[in-house]
Amino acid sequence: MTRMSSPRLDQLDPASRRRLLAGCRLRTGEVWIDPSGRHRVGCGDAADPDFIAQLVGGQTVDLFVHDPPYNLVFGDRRKVAAFIEWCRRWIENSLSRLSTDGSLYIWMGADQNDHFQPLPQFMLMMAETGLQSRSFITMRNQRGYGTAKNWMCVRQELLYYSKGEPPFIPQYTDIPKILRGYYKEVNGRLTENGERGKADTIRASNVWVDIQQVFYRLEENVEGCFAQKPLKAIERIVSASSHENDVVGDFFSHSGTTLLACERLGRRCSTCDVDPIFAEISIRRLERFRETGKTGWQMTDPMQDNRRKNKRTSPASRPSTAATT
Repeated sequence: MTRMSSPRLDQLDPASRRRLLAGCRLRTGEVWIDPSGRHRVGCGDAADPDFIAQLVGGQTVDLFVHDPPYNLVFGDRRKVAAFIEWCRRWIENSLSRLSTDGSLYIWMGADQNDHFQPLPQFMLMMAETGLQSRSFITMRNQRGYGTAKNWMCVRQELLYYSKGEPPFIPQYTDIPKILRGYYKEVNGRLTENGERGKADTIRASNVWVDIQQVFYRLEENVEGCFAQKPLKAIERIVSASSHENDVVGDFFSHSGTTLLACERLGRRCSTCDVDPIFAEISIRRLERFRETGKTGWQMTDPMQDNRRKNKRTSPASRPSTAATT
């Protein structure tokens, strides 16, 4: 199978972008309602309270999983102070919808060549929210970047906060228990740690080394979506911090991984992206999974048909499930 060479969707030239926009069913401010009634996908700004109110549709969100574009700071496209102020706005929108007993997870990068920003600034801002900090999770990439003059950078940072008393269900990895020891007397009998465990595998900690980084050969790969989060990572979060039929929110849909995780785990999802192309890909990924059982487009292009088109869909042909502002 030949690898696709689609460009990054966030770095398209104007002509290519126009062709892809022609196949997008949402415009800014619109929300697609899942025909099954379970999910909502919108196209709009996470920092806009009116749009977020429309997206959520009066629901209370039990769990938020956010992956904001922190490359806005890495590429010096936005000063860190402006980035944090923008983050403050979508965090406020999240808190206004978070249930009394809810959880909030945020992926947040750290530029090791520039004082690890914006991670420390974001953490200080979060300290003002009143949420309880719960964990600082590190997910290890199989590939990294760096030079021979520095340590390879292979980590991704995930912050976990909570409000009230949300659910937390321990998760187990695929890593078998191989170490013995830590003997303890139980009911007069000396036992070792393997006997007292609830599984034959290691319980997930705040260091994740068992999750495969997404690359083009994986079925879940969505061509053109830079820094796509692994489905297994999002499913671990959703499984640990929500129950079946709970509402999960994600204001940065990107490749639609949170939406797909909710579909597979029986949760309801309200998600959005400011870019109509990513909103469209999220919807298409859900539809593809329902039609074929496939979790992505392994070495194929989710927008291939639209790259050949140059005519924008007329308003009359938009789906009736789109709600406009």
